[in-house]
Amino acid sequence: MVTTDGTLPGEQVLLDGNELAGDSDFFSIGTSAVTPDGKLLAYSTDYKGDERFTLSFKDLQTGEKLADEISGVFYGGTWSADGTTFFYTRIDDAWRPYQVYRHTLGDSADNDVLVYEETDERFWVGIGLTRSEKYLVLGAGSKITSEVRILDADDPTGEFKVVRPRVTGVEYGIEHAGDHFFVLHNENAENFELATAPLDDPGVWTPLIAHREDTRLLEVDAFASHAVVHFRRDGLTGIRILPYPLQDRDAYEIEFPEPLYDVGPAGNPEFTTERLRLGYTSMVTPPSVYDYDLETRRLILLKQRPVLGGYDPGEYEQFREWATAEDGTKVPISIVKRKDAGKPAPTLLYGYGSYETSIDPSFSVARLSLLDRGFAFAVAHVRGGGEMGRRWYEEGKLTRKKNTFTDFVAAARHLKATGWSDRIIARGGSAGGLLMGAVANLAPEEFAGVVAEVPFVDALNTILDPTLPLTVIEWDEWGDPLHNADVYAYMKGYSPTRTSRPRRTRRSWRSPA
Repeated sequence: MVTTDGTLPGEQVLLDGNELAGDSDFFSIGTSAVTPDGKLLAYSTDYKGDERFTLSFKDLQTGEKLADEISGVFYGGTWSADGTTFFYTRIDDAWRPYQVYRHTLGDSADNDVLVYEETDERFWVGIGLTRSEKYLVLGAGSKITSEVRILDADDPTGEFKVVRPRVTGVEYGIEHAGDHFFVLHNENAENFELATAPLDDPGVWTPLIAHREDTRLLEVDAFASHAVVHFRRDGLTGIRILPYPLQDRDAYEIEFPEPLYDVGPAGNPEFTTERLRLGYTSMVTPPSVYDYDLETRRLILLKQRPVLGGYDPGEYEQFREWATAEDGTKVPISIVKRKDAGKPAPTLLYGYGSYETSIDPSFSVARLSLLDRGFAFAVAHVRGGGEMGRRWYEEGKLTRKKNTFTDFVAAARHLKATGWSDRIIARGGSAGGLLMGAVANLAPEEFAGVVAEVPFVDALNTILDPTLPLTVIEWDEWGDPLHNADVYAYMKGYSPTRTSRPRRTRRSWRSPA
């Protein structure tokens, strides 16, 4: 138990951010990574706010800061297995991590070696160490394509080996699991497939969990005795356990009691373990941390975020509804309200619908005030998000983006038609703010109010300007209106401001009227 003075028996403070910050107007820690043997710490600090950090090193046995110091690094980084070498990334003028460097401890930063440089402006790079601490993994990825290189972590000066060369539209990731690799990929598998690959030829993939139309595989975590698959089905997340030796008939899914929830692996650094740590929440259950005992198959609650004021989850209820979009697609809606609230009720309807980002059923303390005053809160899981799998995302991006907006309108109309709501306030932020602007133009009669937070409403002019940071990367999400007249016309058709001007490009096309 944590005492009131904030000390714990045997506690060792590795890094004190307050001490490092001192009297600085701004301070942030970007990276903190301990060597596999626990003797050294790499950490980076930013005193300006420009996300260009200074990398430093600390001896955790003596508490002394080492002489090594490297400026201009980005987030992330990882150690070699023996703790003699640290890999880090640098960014370009658009704040895109595009270089990976190797630093040998005790050597001058001037001698650091450029291990990899990504010249395609659509791709970001990063580097990490597998949970087994056996392999270094260098990944390059755009919004729709990835490429992975691996290197034995005991040979940090060796050459990284490409697992499979990039193919546009193919995404994959790799995990080490003893005598093989796991590969999660979407080659001819829209919702991803889990495969195994030999250590000496990781580009040869043998299917383990085949593609399913109704299940989106999100990630795989490999451990010494089992693997864990995080997936999405019917608009909800789930956990599948694969005991070793790998036989699909022995696999099973963890069951949860609520009709709506969000669950995922959380903080599992140890390769050898018989427990799996999970994060769990729902629209009525505060964020909770569980350990799942693999031997007894029992969930053990470790911590649940306290809610002050006498919160009783039994006073609230959550539901799933399905609206019908213009093209017949069924759109899920998550709803929470007090059990004693009447119907129809004034409703706050939230939406996002971009980047395959899922707005999963989750708890909010701030929302309780609204619910306690008789409101219902609903989330329209519109296309462009990832709630129903990869196709859900594909059908709400590029030149199908308007589905995001019409899905939201369909959700609002469904809530009224089925008696849930009488007055609806629409709310969304950032790309969800674009959604707000679009539906305000598309169906203003459906909403009693619209809340657009930090809204991305000038989408067309923004995506037309490649000098803005990250714009080129965004072309995979929204399209490239700078070089494609059809994309320009389509984006102009839904951009809420609709104030863009025709621009001459090197292809010299004229914009539609």
